[in-house]
Amino acid sequence: MNIQNILDECKLTNAISSSLTGGDINHVFLIQHNHNRYFLKVNDANHYPNMFEKESNGLQALNKSGLFKIPDVLQHGVVNDKQYLLLEWIETGRPKPDFWMKFGESLAQLHLQEQSFFGWDEDNYIGSLIQHNNRHTTWEDFFINCRVMPKVKLLYDSGHYTSKDLSLVDNFCKHVKDIFPKEKPCLLHGDLWSGNFMITNEGEPTLIDPAVYCGHREMDIGMTKLFGGFDHLFYQSYNEVYPLEKGWKERLAFAQLYPLLVHAVLFGGHYIEQTRTIMAFK
Repeated sequence: MNIQNILDECKLTNAISSSLTGGDINHVFLIQHNHNRYFLKVNDANHYPNMFEKESNGLQALNKSGLFKIPDVLQHGVVNDKQYLLLEWIETGRPKPDFWMKFGESLAQLHLQEQSFFGWDEDNYIGSLIQHNNRHTTWEDFFINCRVMPKVKLLYDSGHYTSKDLSLVDNFCKHVKDIFPKEKPCLLHGDLWSGNFMITNEGEPTLIDPAVYCGHREMDIGMTKLFGGFDHLFYQSYNEVYPLEKGWKERLAFAQLYPLLVHAVLFGGHYIEQTRTIMAFK
């Protein structure tokens, strides 16, 4: 991919670019210019409109908390049919001995910062899918209308879900208000699995690739347990600062339903059956 026009717009003429391993939808580069390093993400602006603008907004919202090292957003925009996001380069290192404890404490402190509604100021993305963030006053309404049903519709329209599945979903939604404990909304990373944090060269946690919104904190906790889980010291430290409500481990599957629905839409396969199993109330 020729990114010279993007580098020119960012006033990084004569920079050296090196392609890095990225995800399915982004091309990512290390940019070296005048002894400085930058991280550049590029993708198709027509397929994923405003993706990097929304990612920029999410990173800046997390940065305002002052609780995590967040890569500085240096510039984003569109050149021809390519959109780009230029970020501070984060040098990686080894974790400090108290890395997981500090990580858990910082996330708990983030979740303690109460927000005024469930949702966000705009829709954004989780992976390559639009994430709906209409404001709601109750978690159950937001969870049903903005997390469960939009992805269920995609699964039904694609033929992966049947009318029988829709009945299963309808029954599940009737129980949502009794599943999650009542809590105030808080700012969430929104996609907090092990691939979306890094260890800085100071040994501290830094968060990347957010899908932010204001929601129930168990959604972030559920994501940390979905693909491998975090160290036990993370949860111990989190609970010392902001104890999770009784039964949180038994609710993990419900907190993981939304990301599993996302994976079911994107990848199909066993994720579809997992979502059915979670929603199969008797």
